[in-house]
Amino acid sequence: MKKFNFFFTLFIALTASFIESHACTNVLVSKGASKDGSVMISYNADAGGFMEPLYYSIARDWAPKDSVEIYEWDTGKYLGKIKQVAHTYKVIGNMNEFQVAIGETTFGGREDLQSNPTAIMDYGSLIYIALQRSKTAREAIKVMTDLVAEYGYYSEGESFSISDANEVWIMEMIGKGKGEKGAIWAARRVPEGYICAHANQARIREVPLNDKNTLYASDIFSFAQSKGYWDPKSGKPFSFVDSYCPLEPGGLLYCEGRVWSIFRRVAPSQNFSTDYWRAVKGAEPYPLFIKPDKLLGVEDVISLMRDHFEGTDYDMTKGLAAGPFGNPYRWKPLGWKVEGDTITKYAWERPISTQQTAFTFVTQSRSTLPDAIGGVFWYGLDDTYSSCYMPLYMGMNDIPWAYRNADVTKFSWESPIWVFNLVSNYAYGKYSYIIKDIQVVQKELEGKFLALQPAIEKTALDLSKTNPALATQYITDYSVSQANMVFARWKKLGEGIFTKYNDGYINDGKDGGRHPKGVGYGEFSKRFVEDKPDYYKERWQEPKK
Repeated sequence: MKKFNFFFTLFIALTASFIESHACTNVLVSKGASKDGSVMISYNADAGGFMEPLYYSIARDWAPKDSVEIYEWDTGKYLGKIKQVAHTYKVIGNMNEFQVAIGETTFGGREDLQSNPTAIMDYGSLIYIALQRSKTAREAIKVMTDLVAEYGYYSEGESFSISDANEVWIMEMIGKGKGEKGAIWAARRVPEGYICAHANQARIREVPLNDKNTLYASDIFSFAQSKGYWDPKSGKPFSFVDSYCPLEPGGLLYCEGRVWSIFRRVAPSQNFSTDYWRAVKGAEPYPLFIKPDKLLGVEDVISLMRDHFEGTDYDMTKGLAAGPFGNPYRWKPLGWKVEGDTITKYAWERPISTQQTAFTFVTQSRSTLPDAIGGVFWYGLDDTYSSCYMPLYMGMNDIPWAYRNADVTKFSWESPIWVFNLVSNYAYGKYSYIIKDIQVVQKELEGKFLALQPAIEKTALDLSKTNPALATQYITDYSVSQANMVFARWKKLGEGIFTKYNDGYINDGKDGGRHPKGVGYGEFSKRFVEDKPDYYKERWQEPKK
């Protein structure tokens, strides 16, 4: 009997440290909310100590008695094995050959529901197994919920983004605690013309009955009632959030602020208040779905994934914490206490763009094109603000070898994720200057990919009608060559940055590089004077008496 080691095919680095929860961000865009009829989802895989190779699983047939070994995505812990199906589909990253795509964010939820040591299915395994077994988003939902019903749900509460070429859904799931098999879950389709977002907090409140665009566990209401989470006699309507993931100030600050920042950029006309994510008592929660002021393209969704609250009162490039060079990153932990005060809790804001991103993507699914051409996995590595999204078509039959190379315990110039990580980390030291150099290359490459997209797809479509094998090779060659080109270009970018910003100077290379420019600390110098008013004065000192 063949056993499919699911953890191995994920190419997980077993030496990686435990992945921190409560970190990711998703945007969900319905077909009617996009410029070209694309269904899109975005995802940041955010966790410290985490480097993830590009996932790739070929389509293949299996024998009747074959099984799948399940290892927890976060830790590599063996959880058990499940039955294999007769045939599994090709998956590249978080998208499969039928344009089905899945992302997630962890919301945790009630602690008494988070532990089921006898369960087998963790959230990461659910994602990739569902992609291997589903042709539509609704089918993926059924695969995932059937698996947890049969084998139990091992993880904390999760919000999933699930899309195909026609629909996009948000599904939220949480276990039932020790001794309880299965999971509680609800799924709602994003209405046409609308978008949705989630960022480590449960967002589904109302669960409409008799609605073809709402799916849920049969015991979603009765279980909440039996646990005392909801009393229908109270007159309060059922809410998944209130029942299974009651919100706290920290969760609002860390998580709902990202949803607000997406919504305020997509629909500025709706003037969304900051009160809810700033934990003002009684503030109205943000809606699950909103209608954007303008239709969105791939480039717009990519832009949404690059955000530090710029242009708002919470702009993280401003203020004392940003230092002299406008660094918008705040080193973990996000919450802290001041020495001598054991009661008061302080916390940084948590932006969408973060130093702990391992990989990021925007998926594009289109019903107007064959799956091989319509499905594009726009893939990026490390921090979204200083990364580059590259197009990987679902018709490709191979992935670039370098992108399978990732080990968080060992630096390698042959690993794209390490190169992107190194460039980003170097930028943090003189951020306001270096990020501009990165953005020049970022704009150049992403702009080229977007400009070429219509021509590439027309050629692929024409070839598919006369020579499908050649069309597959064309799509593969384009995707692989561009990914390899991005890797090479980022190495060159890094070399240029390391040379230009050496020893704290900015060196333009003129006169053989012998006259680099020192830029000091700009307006931040005032902080030094305020801290020690007389200490830094350059003057004659009177002799001490």
